[in-house]
Amino acid sequence: MPDTATLGPGFRVGHWTAPGGETGCTVILPPPGNVASYDIRGSSPGSRELASLDLQRQRTEIHGLLFTGGSAFGLAAADGVMRWLEEHGIGFRTPVATIPIVPAAVIFDVAAGMASVRPGPDAGYAACDAATGDAIPTGRVGAGAGATVGKWAGHEHLVPGGLGAANATDGDLSVSALVVANPFGDVIGTDGSVLAGTRNPSPAYRPPPATPETAWDNTVLVVVATNATLSKPDVGFLAARASDGVTRAVRPAHTRYDGDIAFAIAAAATETKTATNADLDRLAVLASEATAAAIRAAVR
Repeated sequence: MPDTATLGPGFRVGHWTAPGGETGCTVILPPPGNVASYDIRGSSPGSRELASLDLQRQRTEIHGLLFTGGSAFGLAAADGVMRWLEEHGIGFRTPVATIPIVPAAVIFDVAAGMASVRPGPDAGYAACDAATGDAIPTGRVGAGAGATVGKWAGHEHLVPGGLGAANATDGDLSVSALVVANPFGDVIGTDGSVLAGTRNPSPAYRPPPATPETAWDNTVLVVVATNATLSKPDVGFLAARASDGVTRAVRPAHTRYDGDIAFAIAAAATETKTATNADLDRLAVLASEATAAAIRAAVR
């Protein structure tokens, strides 16, 4: 399995990882003119600046997307992303200022309980400085540095999670997925076997009731990027299909203890784009496939 990945033409991705590797953040800088939306399935999400992406709102374009560790404290890293974008003249232009639109979502990772170790504004800024359109590292880096998997049977059974990426294509259509795998459940393979998670025998697979003391550090974050030209409702539909991909690779998925959020971004039209009249159902299949594959890649 390769340890690097890209999100496609026009997208740049950068990581900041804490010096000790306990936590980190990852920024996605999409091309201008993009269309973005999201889908929430987890019952315990942590996020910022999502309302403008609701389908009934007029805004379609985002200027950055942040995935971060550190739970709600880690959302402060988005301030650094906004500062970097403002300095580079990227954002929604108004008569008084250029305002970057930067949605953010968090995981509660291993280091989130350590007040001295969590991403802040400088970390978000550094991730932007590191952003590149070339292949980026995956695994225990960035927002995936402190991720863990398989906590449904207790923390004594958890194993490392991480950040993964995958691509799915069908003719002229392409969907790339980048995920942070930090679920309550196990990551399972295409044959149903446990790739990462608890090895505690449970033939019927009935997770025991969780308690607040043992069920707070879970979430899968996803972004899927496509080369297709889509409307905002279509992009929202694609985000929901990315959420479906989580259920294909995580068991149990979307629990009361997860904060799962999936974003979808359609790149702006260009002279070289071939998928201007995209078949949304074909894209939906690709989004689910790429998301599931990225989750599995994150733990290999």
